[in-house]
Amino acid sequence: NTISYIPIYITIHNQNFMKQVQETDSHIGPYLNLYQVHSATFDSGILTNTQVHEALHKCRVEKGWKLGLSMSGPNQDEIIREALKINVGDEQSTTATPSTTKQKHTRLFDSVQCTYNILEQRPSLALMEAHNAGMDIIIKEGLANGRALLYPKLAEMARRVGCSTDALALGAILAQPFQPRVLSGAVTKEQLRSNLDALSVAEKLMGTEEGKEVLKELMDECKMESEEYWKERSALKWN
Repeated sequence: NTISYIPIYITIHNQNFMKQVQETDSHIGPYLNLYQVHSATFDSGILTNTQVHEALHKCRVEKGWKLGLSMSGPNQDEIIREALKINVGDEQSTTATPSTTKQKHTRLFDSVQCTYNILEQRPSLALMEAHNAGMDIIIKEGLANGRALLYPKLAEMARRVGCSTDALALGAILAQPFQPRVLSGAVTKEQLRSNLDALSVAEKLMGTEEGKEVLKELMDECKMESEEYWKERSALKWN
């Protein structure tokens, strides 16, 4: 099963948020099953605003939408761990007397989308924690905006495996134990076909001794310091 999702920019003002929900529901409601907050940061308020948390939870209860959030930057792991702490209350469950009334709580977010690739690996432990907690993991920028394809080590390992460099870079992500969904980013049919080879490459990386050696060597030798990675990314020229 694939998850269709619409990245939603939300404000921390409840009234505006509910207006956005109504507009979203009227236009694409039948096709939406993941409502995702885009670019969550510690400064945006999404991690601390309990009114928005309750409003998001209300959407999940009433509309059946799963909830997610995406992030960028060198502190992605910290944001993921903070998101894991956010719980919201369900309807109260009551036993025999009012004094034993208990409030159930559930984790607010069902999925997380972050940047992870052979260069930027810092979020890996936090992603594993999120996976173990039952969250769906979605990976963006799997080719590091094309920068990963420039690494000689990737080309060397791709020749060893017998695949394209993009298939190996994406396959290395698919082979991670946090079992991610990986966004392709392909813009042509040829790129998409090549990207799809990552599925069989990931099987080799996980299922054979040589593949496991290739995966370890690739990840060990291509890893960058997170702060340097994001500094380089911020200097890229965008179309």
